[in-house]
Amino acid sequence: MAENQKDVVLDVDDKPAFGQWVGLSLQHMFSMFGSTVLVPLLVGLNPGIALFSSGVGTLLHILITKREIPAYMGSSFAFIVPMMSLMQTTGYPGVAAGVISVGVIYLIIAGIVAMIGTDWIDKLLPPIVVGPIVMVIGLSLAPSAAQSATLLNDKYDIRVFLVAMLTLGVTILFNMKLRGFLGLIPILLGIMVGYIAAAAVGLVDFKPVMEASWFAMPDFEIPFVNYQPHLYWNAIIVMAPLALVTITEHLGHLMVLDDLTGRDYMKEPGLQRTLAGDGAASVFAGLVGGPSVTSYGENIGVMAITKVHSVYVLIGAAIFAILFSFVGKLSALIQSIPGAVTGGISFLLFGVIAASGLRILVENNIDFNLKRNLMITSSVLVIGIGNAYLQVGSGDQIVQFSGVAIATVLGIALNLLLPKEAASETEL
Repeated sequence: MAENQKDVVLDVDDKPAFGQWVGLSLQHMFSMFGSTVLVPLLVGLNPGIALFSSGVGTLLHILITKREIPAYMGSSFAFIVPMMSLMQTTGYPGVAAGVISVGVIYLIIAGIVAMIGTDWIDKLLPPIVVGPIVMVIGLSLAPSAAQSATLLNDKYDIRVFLVAMLTLGVTILFNMKLRGFLGLIPILLGIMVGYIAAAAVGLVDFKPVMEASWFAMPDFEIPFVNYQPHLYWNAIIVMAPLALVTITEHLGHLMVLDDLTGRDYMKEPGLQRTLAGDGAASVFAGLVGGPSVTSYGENIGVMAITKVHSVYVLIGAAIFAILFSFVGKLSALIQSIPGAVTGGISFLLFGVIAASGLRILVENNIDFNLKRNLMITSSVLVIGIGNAYLQVGSGDQIVQFSGVAIATVLGIALNLLLPKEAASETEL
């Protein structure tokens, strides 16, 4: 067992006791909920469907990966811009064509990986590339956490900042001081304390909760039932290429999970299965009215903090997400959690991901006296964290590659092209 695996509370295939199971699963569901419902709210889709498709997508992913990978599938932010544009032109049928095409791209690449294997992964992604990329995945999310923790209706509000800091502080305190079962759910407890504080200073709107019905059927958008499907080539052309962006993020998340769990998921159950799981989840989402989905850093952060890696906890979170998508009041209650609370929690979750990347560099004894290592790391970090994105096209046909994707490609390229030593170093 790796050194960083000795203090694991529940390993991937361990089943928690029922009481623990419920609490741990709810913790995961609360952690991903804000981001998962934010995407449909921005795009104009039904949050209930996004919650439903994320739960079913997670179960599909876990099934396809043979219950070996503890990953949660939530709404992807990479497709917000094209989906917003499509909703104004084609409506959801166009979005569905794009979302399904993204899933198909994943499945095609999974098939290619199944044929040629994954040995090339080790050559493309050694620790000097993986470490900085993982750090970028966590740190690139920092601005969104900071924005949630400071702004209310796009204006600075001191109440938001204070509640965010309180949420962060008590979560850290719970994580350090609590023992037993309570020591396993510091994030859930932090969210609860933060929510109470937010309500006390007037940051929580209870009206939607009071008005919501107990049972609420999500507004499903099913082809041949709610609409006649067509091949919307404009939607496919705009969204399908972005699958390459989310695939790089998928690889990054897989690297973090490898480090957390002490496994090599690219070998077993295999990258082809993890990609197929993501692809199947997106195809399903497109068939019921949801946005494209991807693995979630928030839930990886929860596992890193709690040392609970059980896939059964993620299965429980997925089941809760499905059930809550039909319970109007519960969904409304969770949606009422303000950005101050989610922002405070995100400071910790995203920071833990970044720290995992740093640990990869330390544990592999990366020597930064070598110019090669310094050049790769510095370029990847600044481009990825600063989000130096590449934008191609114009009008409704804009394709944007995020700074994380650009940094990943650059890191791989520099690793392959740069010599092991600079000319000045060989003279010494």
